[in-house]
Amino acid sequence: MDTVRAPAAPAKVLAVRPVGTTAVLAELSGLHDVMALQALLLEQPLPGQVDVLAAAETVMVKADSPAAARRIAGMLLEMDLTVQAHTEGKLVVIETVYDGEDLDEVGRLTGLGTDGVIAAHTGQVWTVAFAGFAPGFGYMAGENRLLEVPRRSSPRTAVPAGAVALAGPYSAVYPRKSPGGWQLIGRTAARMWDLDREQPALAVPGDRVQFRAVRESVELAATEHPAAEPDMPELGPQPQPQPEQHPQQEPQPQSGLRVLSPGLQSLVQDLGRPGHAGLGVSPSGALDRASLRRANRIVGNLPAAAVVESAAGGLRVQAVGDQVLAVTGAPSPLSVVGPPENDGTASENDSLRTVPMATAFALLDGEILTIGAPERGFRTYLAIRGGVDTGSTLGSRSTDTMSGLGPPPLTAGQVLAAGRTAASNVVGDPELQPEYPDTGVTVLDIVPGPRDDWFDPAALAALCGQDWEVTPRSNRVGMRLSGEPIRRSRDGELPSEGTVAGAIQIPPEGQPVLFLADHPITGGYPVIGVVVEHQLGIAAQVPIGGHLRFRCVSRPPDAFPPSRQSSPEK
Repeated sequence: MDTVRAPAAPAKVLAVRPVGTTAVLAELSGLHDVMALQALLLEQPLPGQVDVLAAAETVMVKADSPAAARRIAGMLLEMDLTVQAHTEGKLVVIETVYDGEDLDEVGRLTGLGTDGVIAAHTGQVWTVAFAGFAPGFGYMAGENRLLEVPRRSSPRTAVPAGAVALAGPYSAVYPRKSPGGWQLIGRTAARMWDLDREQPALAVPGDRVQFRAVRESVELAATEHPAAEPDMPELGPQPQPQPEQHPQQEPQPQSGLRVLSPGLQSLVQDLGRPGHAGLGVSPSGALDRASLRRANRIVGNLPAAAVVESAAGGLRVQAVGDQVLAVTGAPSPLSVVGPPENDGTASENDSLRTVPMATAFALLDGEILTIGAPERGFRTYLAIRGGVDTGSTLGSRSTDTMSGLGPPPLTAGQVLAAGRTAASNVVGDPELQPEYPDTGVTVLDIVPGPRDDWFDPAALAALCGQDWEVTPRSNRVGMRLSGEPIRRSRDGELPSEGTVAGAIQIPPEGQPVLFLADHPITGGYPVIGVVVEHQLGIAAQVPIGGHLRFRCVSRPPDAFPPSRQSSPEK
């Protein structure tokens, strides 16, 4: 008698964890189920779904509201992953010269030898499973595990653009010059990321990749954009990456603002570019979105119009043509002087006047506005009627300091063109500014998780029971905090998974890192909690040397449906 076997249980999401208030993290049994869920969500988005980010063992889904996040959590647990999308990604052929610095070492580690490594790498079809740290960096999963090797014990400070590499079960091509710890086996001239293409990424999640060995020398275009290694962001002070642009010979704007001094750092920002996590692109955008919206509302712009975000004061601009402006954010002295004499010296008849914050005012042709050092807070937002008119990248004018997308930081002498579109024929009334503490500690509410189970209750109590100082190594990527270290209760490493702005990562040394708008899209350190989304603007106004304290917000018992099983050990 033949043995009768029960049908295999359908593949399901194992658990759903909250990531702050507007995202959830679905845990799965392996990469096959990760790719199945990613394909389903991209082909048939759930109500309220904003973005999807797959990783090694998880899929993070961002929602447009807390209510949508709770609904999505329940729907994820009910999805049958055995019913997969039938759309097959395109086949991308990448010609590769196999002469990498680590080729011999990979041959030794795998026991295949150099020829065997090349044969194994070219003899299988790789699938882009998910996006990595940098735009265009795709983690490619192979059909076999013959080439599974560890990362280098000591990462290189610079891996050239086009380097073909291996790490763990994945292969990848570095889209631009960056530090990196993967094993280098070859190089290619294929442009993995090119903004001149309709689809900037050469290979997106779900696409298939075939590597083809060639003997010709490959000449690679020079890439000047340093970036941190995937999943290992360096948040300390670094040279600003030069954003990717398309050089164009354009006439000087006839109406706008001439930058006389950019101060410490001034950038063009709008509400960001959400929805591109699958390409390795962070949402970016203004750190204090409420202040950006307020400035635009006052001058009569659309809410998402581009403005100038400036840190710590020192921005000086001169009107090219008559302009209507407003400054919001950190309370700062705003002074206006008349135009200089023809020789550039100050006029004896210069009229010095001050203008109020959060109020529309005219800056006439040639007049100069200076934003002084903030009395409280850290960042100001300068809106010009019509919006700052710069080139758009993936639907946004924002500067992403991590990936190098968007316009470069402002420099002296450049002219920012004023747009011609406004939301209203009239300017708005003056508005009240939020209260910024001049002394003391800024309190931020956090939702525990998604990896608070990597810490015991004493660690969470220590996180919320002390004041944290914002160190000088902080920037738009994240705030590095200093205090009594937080200790993990679990050993081992966490496979990389999606992150959000507001996530509080705990690196091995125990000093928290609070991610901001330009954060890496994936991270490998456990996130103990996430700042509630509506308070991210408050966090952005804490200056270097300032102090903040976290306050744990309990989740309602019915906020997230129960998991099918307890989360597997990582």
